[in-house]
Amino acid sequence: MSPPQKSPEAAPSVELRTERLVKAFDGRVVLRDIDLEIERGQMVAIVGASGSGKTVLLDCVLRLLDISGGKVFAADHGRKGAPLTEITDARESLLQRIRMHWAVVFQRNALFSGSVYENIALLLREHQQLSEKAILKRARESLEACALDVDDVLHKDRDELSGGMAKRVAIARAIAIDPAVLFYDEPTTGLDPVVSGSIHELVWDMHHKPRANGENRTTVLVTHDKELLRRLSPRVVMLHKGEICYDGDYEHFGEEDCPPAMEYLREMPVLHGRRATGR
Repeated sequence: MSPPQKSPEAAPSVELRTERLVKAFDGRVVLRDIDLEIERGQMVAIVGASGSGKTVLLDCVLRLLDISGGKVFAADHGRKGAPLTEITDARESLLQRIRMHWAVVFQRNALFSGSVYENIALLLREHQQLSEKAILKRARESLEACALDVDDVLHKDRDELSGGMAKRVAIARAIAIDPAVLFYDEPTTGLDPVVSGSIHELVWDMHHKPRANGENRTTVLVTHDKELLRRLSPRVVMLHKGEICYDGDYEHFGEEDCPPAMEYLREMPVLHGRRATGR
């Protein structure tokens, strides 16, 4: 296998890129020629109807799924300057190095059985040279940043958490490693409107919380939540029939030059009418 190459066209500010990405299952094409570039510090929402390929695209970018064609690039924050590096067929050691700067909040949270503290501490023990005292401090800071009562939840078991609390713990676990990129897969699915609204606020806050090195964080969301889009106004990428049919500001999403987006917006549920703090 040839060594990974830095993309010659890559601007220093590019965090993620796909080039003509194709994904098929048993001959059925789910994603077709996806060209997508995400700059560092952006908040990008990937939307589309059920079956449009949103989560498949996320899994391809994360390299949890092999792709059927095209290329995937990611900034390598383990190297000086974080050059954009091809990871299409990358060796496992390179993927591990890049993933150490990523965090994912899964739709069902993916908390393992055990205490909240153990859920947060696991990755810190495995990948960061921190003392147990420093890990506890990081865990407490992360939970506090997610507006949780630290003393109340720190030693609770996963099964004692409500849906909203479990989501906040999942986000706290993600930010504890101070990721360069924070991915969310349907962060408000299954939550009531009030709790969803608080998660909107949290997504906004975590995106704008500077990293330890002072750099801005990149946020990528897969969502079907219209209110999240309205409140956070991210860049919107809409998939329709396996292709990108809209890529631009939320303010122009659903205008007449994109009929699938207009129809999609009409069908998306509206949860409530508040805007995120600071918007």
